[in-house]
Amino acid sequence: MTTTHQTPTRTLHVGVVGVGARSTFTLAAELEQNNGRIVAVCDPHPLVAERVRARLRREPEDVVITSTVDELIATGIDVAFVTSPDDTHAAVTCALLEAGVPVYLEKPLATDLDDATRVLTTAHRTGTRLYVGHNMRHMNVVRTMRDIIRSGRIGEVKAIWCRHFVGHGGDFYFKDWHADRSRSNTLLLQKAAHDIDVMHWLADAHTTEVVAMGGLTVYDRVTDRADNSDRLMSDWFSEEHWPPLAQKELNPVIDVEDLSMVLMRMSSGVYASYEQCHYTPDYWRNYTVIGTEGRIENFGDGEGGVIRLWNRRSDYRAEGDETFPILGDAGGHGDADVLTITEFIRFVREGAATDTSPLGAWYAVAAGIQAAGSLRDGSTPRSVPELDPELVAYFTHNQNRV
Repeated sequence: MTTTHQTPTRTLHVGVVGVGARSTFTLAAELEQNNGRIVAVCDPHPLVAERVRARLRREPEDVVITSTVDELIATGIDVAFVTSPDDTHAAVTCALLEAGVPVYLEKPLATDLDDATRVLTTAHRTGTRLYVGHNMRHMNVVRTMRDIIRSGRIGEVKAIWCRHFVGHGGDFYFKDWHADRSRSNTLLLQKAAHDIDVMHWLADAHTTEVVAMGGLTVYDRVTDRADNSDRLMSDWFSEEHWPPLAQKELNPVIDVEDLSMVLMRMSSGVYASYEQCHYTPDYWRNYTVIGTEGRIENFGDGEGGVIRLWNRRSDYRAEGDETFPILGDAGGHGDADVLTITEFIRFVREGAATDTSPLGAWYAVAAGIQAAGSLRDGSTPRSVPELDPELVAYFTHNQNRV
C-alpha cells in the first residue's frame, strides 16, 4: 500500500511513461505549488533522448532514461504519469499500481472493457492511488455549465447533445497509431471519452444503453501514406493541410471511423447524443443541455466563447436570456491541465477529494467501446455492463465524485 500522507515541503520524484506528443503537460508537476521534479522517464523509442530535450525541456543526462516499467520503478519514483499509447495503458498502469506507485493515467483508461476493469480492480486491491486525467472537468466551459445546471436554472435535465467538430482530426489522429484500430480500438475512446465523461458529469448519471452509426468516409480515399513512427504530431501539424482529401503522409493502416454518431440512455433516464467528425474546417465542441425549465448551449469552448441560457418561451432569439463568458483555456485545455495535475498531486499528498474519478473514466470508455461495437455491427443496441458494487463503493468513497 502506498504512502498517502507526505509533507507538502518534500519534493515528489516524478516518472513519465511515454515521452510523446502529450508528455509536455507533465511539466506542471514541477510548478511551485506542486513541488515535483521529473527524475526519470520510460520510453523504448530510439529517439527518446531527443524527445526528452524537446518535450520535457531537459538535457537527457539530467534524467534517468529507462526502457521498461520495472526499470522505472527501480529508480524510486514517488508518482508516475502514463502518457504512452492507449493500448499500453492497462499493462503499464497495473505494473505501477502493483509496485505502490500512484498513477496519473492519461485518458482513455484502456482500449477494451476487460483491461479497463483490470485497472480499477488493481487499484482497489493494492490501495494505490489512481487518477485518470479527464481534464475537461476542469475546463471553465464545463464547470460553468455544471454550475448553471446545479443552480436549478434549467430545471431537471432531460437531454444532452454534443457535436464535436474535430477540424484537426486528419493531423491529430490519422497519421500515426491512432488510425489503427488494433492500437486505439476507436476514436470514440481517444476523442469521445472526453465528451462522454462531460455529459455524464453534467447529468450526474452514466450511460446504460447505446446504439451508434458511423464509418470511415473520407480518409480511406487518401492514398498518400507514410510511416511516421519517428515523428510526433507537432512535427507534421499544419492548418494549411486543407481540404481533407489533400492530406499527405497518412498512416499506412487506417481502419477507425472518421465520422461517428451515438445515441445514449443514462441511468437517470437522461437521453444523450454524441456526434464526431474529423474533417470539419473548424475545431471545437458544442454542448446543448435541455431541462424541464430551459436550456443552455456553449458557443466556443475556450477563452472568448460564451454560454447562453434560454428560459423564456419565444421564437428564435440568438442572444438568449442570459450570457455567461467562458474564461481560460484560450489555446485548448492548457489551463485545465494545470488544474488537473495540481488536483492529482493534492490527492497523492493529502488524499484530497477530486473532481475526476476512475469510476467516471470507466463509464466513459465503456460507453465508447459499446458504441463502437454497435456501429460496427449494423447499429445493434448494446448495454453497458454493471460494475462490481464493491468497486463502485470504493472509488465513490475514495475520490468523492463519479
